[in-house]
Amino acid sequence: MTSMNTPCFTVAMDLGVCQLRNVSISFLSSLLSAESSHVKLDNGSSGASVVAIDNKIEQAMDLVKSHLMYAVREEVEVLKEQIKELIDRNSQLEQENTLLKTLASPEQMAQFQAQVQTGSPPAPPTAATPGPPNTTQLTQPNSHSSGPSA
Repeated sequence: MTSMNTPCFTVAMDLGVCQLRNVSISFLSSLLSAESSHVKLDNGSSGASVVAIDNKIEQAMDLVKSHLMYAVREEVEVLKEQIKELIDRNSQLEQENTLLKTLASPEQMAQFQAQVQTGSPPAPPTAATPGPPNTTQLTQPNSHSSGPSA
C-alpha cells in the first residue's frame, strides 16, 4: 500500500493525478469520518478500522485513477485523429498553393506580394487582370439558349 505522503511527479499528467488524489483522499476521509462518527468502536478495533478505511480510500483512488487514465487515452486518440486530418488538409492546401503559384502571372504574383506586405485584402478579380481564364466562367451553361446556337 502506498503512503499518502508520496511525492508528486513533475509530469503534468502525474501532477494532475496526484492533485486529484490529494483532494479525493481529503474528501473521502472526511466523508468516511462523518459516516463512522455514528458508529461507536472500542479501542481494540480502532486500529483495524483505520486500516480498513485506508484500504477503501486506496481502492477508491485506484478506481478514480483508472477512470481518469481511460478518459485521457480516449482524448489522446481523438487528438491524434484530428492531427492526422489537419496534416492531410495542410498537404492538400500546400499542393493547391503550389499549383496556383505556377499558374499565376508575374504581375499577379507581384500584386499578391504587395498585398501580403501591406496586409490589405486581395482585390476582386477583374476582366483587365491578366492571367489564366476563370474556369467557373468556362463551365457555366448558357441559360439564354433553348437549343443549338447558330
